[in-house]
Amino acid sequence: MLRYFYSNSIQKFLLETEESILGKLAYNNDFSLELTQKSAWLKEIEILKHILFKYPGTIFFEYSIPRMGRRIDVVLIIRSVIFVLEFKVGDKEFTANAVDQVWDYALDLKNFHETSHDHLIAPVLIATEAKHSEQYTLIEKSYQDLTLSPIKTNTQNLQSVIEGVLTFSDENTVIDGTNWSKGRYAPTPNILEAAMALYNNHSVADISRSDASAKNLSDTSSAIEKIIVETKNKHAKSICFVTGVPGAGKTLVGLDIATKFLKSESETTSVFLSGNGPLVAILREALTRDRWKREKANGRKTKKGQIFSEVKAFVQNVHNFRDECLIDMERPPFDHIAIFDEAQRAWDLLQTKNFMSRKKNHKDFAYSEPEYLISCLNRHKDWAVIVCLVGGGQEINTGEAGIAEWIEGLNRSFLDWNIHVSSKLTDSEYAAGEALQLIKNKDRLFTNNDLHLSVSMRSFRAEKVSLFVKLLLDLDIESANQVYNEIKEKYPIVLTRDLPKAKEWLKTKARGSERYGIVVSSQAQRLKPYAIDVKSPIDPIHWFLDEKDDIRSSFYLEDVATEFQVQGLELDWACITWDGDLRYSPDGWQHYSFSGNKWQNIRKEERKMYQKNAYRVLLTRARQGMIIVVPKGDPEDKTRKAEYYNSTYDYLKRVGIIEL
Repeated sequence: MLRYFYSNSIQKFLLETEESILGKLAYNNDFSLELTQKSAWLKEIEILKHILFKYPGTIFFEYSIPRMGRRIDVVLIIRSVIFVLEFKVGDKEFTANAVDQVWDYALDLKNFHETSHDHLIAPVLIATEAKHSEQYTLIEKSYQDLTLSPIKTNTQNLQSVIEGVLTFSDENTVIDGTNWSKGRYAPTPNILEAAMALYNNHSVADISRSDASAKNLSDTSSAIEKIIVETKNKHAKSICFVTGVPGAGKTLVGLDIATKFLKSESETTSVFLSGNGPLVAILREALTRDRWKREKANGRKTKKGQIFSEVKAFVQNVHNFRDECLIDMERPPFDHIAIFDEAQRAWDLLQTKNFMSRKKNHKDFAYSEPEYLISCLNRHKDWAVIVCLVGGGQEINTGEAGIAEWIEGLNRSFLDWNIHVSSKLTDSEYAAGEALQLIKNKDRLFTNNDLHLSVSMRSFRAEKVSLFVKLLLDLDIESANQVYNEIKEKYPIVLTRDLPKAKEWLKTKARGSERYGIVVSSQAQRLKPYAIDVKSPIDPIHWFLDEKDDIRSSFYLEDVATEFQVQGLELDWACITWDGDLRYSPDGWQHYSFSGNKWQNIRKEERKMYQKNAYRVLLTRARQGMIIVVPKGDPEDKTRKAEYYNSTYDYLKRVGIIEL
């Protein structure tokens, strides 16, 4: 499948008729051709035919960016430069959104397109009716990765812009356009980009890395699909556990399976379930907004409410699914396939029983949440499949059972279910080893290496970020330092005691629409002097989805998110502000919660684990880099003594983290 609608050498493009070029563009267009689109293409062809007569090279129209679900208007390959052209036909102004758009395209090629990595990329925004081009300085606005800041120009000055950029080209290098177009595209989308792409019929192979160093998500997805097909054909029931390091793509795999069976015949429909309320809300809103924009762009009038209803059936809160199954305790759910995201966070027996008694008036409820959810799918007389997506060391709330409760539930009540597990499920961080040993029906236990994702896809600049965080929290200074030195060039991690300085660092690092924000522990209650109040509620939809001009967005750096709002989601750049709730000592981490007017020791091991895991979540949210702020404290404030912070700061410095 071609990534573009039209391609040719510049010389042949100049000789080809406008009608012929337009015909090829229209033929490869996926949607009905609107008059405005036809007019835009004709204008672009006219402009480029007028200015490209002196250049050898290759031209591409409508070059696909699957990760973003969009297309670049024009890519020009001239000598050693890749020009990314975004035309705004008829526009007189250069909008901030348009600037971010062309920058995003350029960064996508730089980061994820194999044959673009080592070449100069010049994003150019053309507002065709603008009276003037804006001044630009190539050297000062170039970045070390050879990606220029967007150049804003009108039609009249486009050729001089091309000439100016070419003066910085490598005279000894000529990019072969044909080979460039065949370069492997290996993106790592964030979860929202991935969901939108999959929901719009892209395959997981289109939007995920496929390099040898990473476990191909397609392998895991195919393994699950095979289990589903075999289970259905044999009229059996199966549960499979997919494990992976933070950011490895477990949710992506789940969404891929869900979309594959979304539009198939009714007896194989699936539902994607999560107990993560913010994630569900954000996914639904993102999918709704994206589908509405696409429908509008293609001239179709569709109400947002109608789209939202469709999305709501696809992505559900696991607790709503549970409640629906309570209405009729005999009737099976509509779906034969249920994908449970973050299955380790399902509630244990005590938490479930208390909730059911208090909120649902089920006084004698005798199931943990995992056991009850299995029982719901077990109501199907013919077949059913449950896919559990499991993150290690990410239980962050009271009553979260971990994966062992799923195994124990199967042992107690569902001995006829086939159990497919990752080979890593026995690792200590998943806390399932003992439970697996107790499985009564070993004949139904199957181990599959393809059900584990070992490499973080979130941190595409450095695969070992999750390992670094683990070593840091495990107080393994020597190993943490070693890994830090391996990743720091590609994935900057810096340290400061100055929050305003950290905010500036975020702003200077982010390019285009790259999202940044401040994240803190939910126990960080003495950051109020820095205008950080964890008890002040935020709307995660606005925080994660709204743009730079919205004060509710993460970009504004006013509202902060805790581990509960960010788990399962990502930022490009993150600021972790570290309070006195978790303090380093030579004897191990000291755990505190703030109550009344003072810090109090946390003594329960379970709560200590939750707190440590909270920082694990915070420290693994960033895709491209992070800054850690450890305040200096205040000698006049007994709740913010310097000693509450200094030991942690010194520890992070000993690990080797560079001070800003």
